[in-house]
Amino acid sequence: MNSLAITVLGHDRPGIIAEATGVLADLGLNIEDTTMTLLRGNFAMTLITAGDVSATEVESRLAGLTADGSLSVAVREVPMGSSVARGRSYLLSVHGGDRPGIVSNVVAELAKVGGNITDLTTRLAGGLYVLVAEVDLPATVDPVALDHALGMAALDLGVDVTLRALDSDDL
Repeated sequence: MNSLAITVLGHDRPGIIAEATGVLADLGLNIEDTTMTLLRGNFAMTLITAGDVSATEVESRLAGLTADGSLSVAVREVPMGSSVARGRSYLLSVHGGDRPGIVSNVVAELAKVGGNITDLTTRLAGGLYVLVAEVDLPATVDPVALDHALGMAALDLGVDVTLRALDSDDL
């Protein structure tokens, strides 16, 4: 049994998910984890599957999705059961005027303390930039000190940042 990461990217149209998952079901692959979204009219999907099919075979069978050139598909093996150790869960939110560097500067503060981003979404609405991320922090991290560092980065960027602990019920 192997684990595969499959990505499908390109121009959105109805039926992409049905077609892709139908091929995976026909191959006997179990879909274990997915994320799917639209990014400015572009479809983006990542799936983690388990089964006894090679990455080459899956990519070959999904080739029909790419026939008209509007979608691309990539498949690669990933270690079974691989994941980063979970720590304490937090929700990070950032909002303010749009400008380059918001994501990189804010997430750099998380990286400095070993924070692992498990989900991140950004949206631009007019001139307002919004970032929402779920973050796992090692138990050794001082959340007050991190909140201060995030606040300093936010001040430099002219945005507002909030970090709050999540209960497991929130997820």
